[in-house]
Amino acid sequence: MRHFYLDFIFTAIALAIAAWWGYSHGGMGGLITTLSITAILAVMEISLSFDNAVVNASVLKGWDEFWKKIFLTVGILIAVFGMRLVFPIVIVAVTADLGMMQVIDLALNNPEEYSARLMAHHAEISAFGGIFLLLVFLNFIFDDKEVHWFDWLESRLAKLGKVDAMSVFVALIVLMISVSWATAEQAGAVLIAGVWGILVYLGVQVISGMLEGDLEEELDAQGNSTGAATSAIMKGGIIGFLYLEVLDASFSFDGVIGAFAITNDVIVIMLGLAIGAMFVRSMTIFLVDKGTLDEFIYLEHGAHYAIGALAVIMLLSVKFHVPELITGLIGIAFIGFALWASLKHRKLEKAKEAHLN
Repeated sequence: MRHFYLDFIFTAIALAIAAWWGYSHGGMGGLITTLSITAILAVMEISLSFDNAVVNASVLKGWDEFWKKIFLTVGILIAVFGMRLVFPIVIVAVTADLGMMQVIDLALNNPEEYSARLMAHHAEISAFGGIFLLLVFLNFIFDDKEVHWFDWLESRLAKLGKVDAMSVFVALIVLMISVSWATAEQAGAVLIAGVWGILVYLGVQVISGMLEGDLEEELDAQGNSTGAATSAIMKGGIIGFLYLEVLDASFSFDGVIGAFAITNDVIVIMLGLAIGAMFVRSMTIFLVDKGTLDEFIYLEHGAHYAIGALAVIMLLSVKFHVPELITGLIGIAFIGFALWASLKHRKLEKAKEAHLN
């Protein structure tokens, strides 16, 4: 439970602020309604982002304590205030040609119009986040891994992955299909947003590759000295941190858009999603510290399949409405199935060992 102490403290503070906000705007009825919606948003964020925690853990498990702390402090500030509050405001400001302060005033005093302006660009937001997450899934599924969950499928896909730029090729095909679903007015914006999703993903990979090349040169030049190793950790941590923040941003799109389907109050949305984001971050560290990914060998697979499903749902939402409940349940189903398969695998391995002995 030590991993979640700060989360419970933060939750108590956030709920207290929500209670005050609700009471000041609607008396006791407003207080009860606001607290209920805040709790619902927090649970929704956790259910939508559990697979995010697993993927984060797969990246974080090689990090030192310094970068884990940065992830939990600076990272949570970016996740909560950057992606759950500032990002929607920036979208409205850019698309509506308004100043940031005008949009903030709009969000606080006219939440209905603020919500309408943000939702008007739902298709572009979904295209960017969906394509980025699709590439995360495709690069995992095309990778030649030591452990396969569905061996008959993943071993064949790994062979396809040996073809250069296969994941980008598939992502572009899916993007073109999504563009065909968009209205004539939105088609251009959806295409540009999807291309940006590809560019951002490839940009992170390019920077990572450049830094890795520099690290190898430093380690060779300095004979694997302590200074070179420290530099390697620092640079590796920076690029890993950048990757996780972009990944979190893509996950947050779905949560933010889904939150506006429940309430237009930007303060309540930020508080509810912030509580969820805090628990997801701590869940990531918990999974790393407990070695859960090593213990449950298919958990990372399940998380990536859940990411693939979320990517498809986000791209489908360019034209079709998919309830957030279905999105959350699909992710939980993949994770639950992966846990069950991992437990079954452990029992079979123990049975084999017992038989050999």
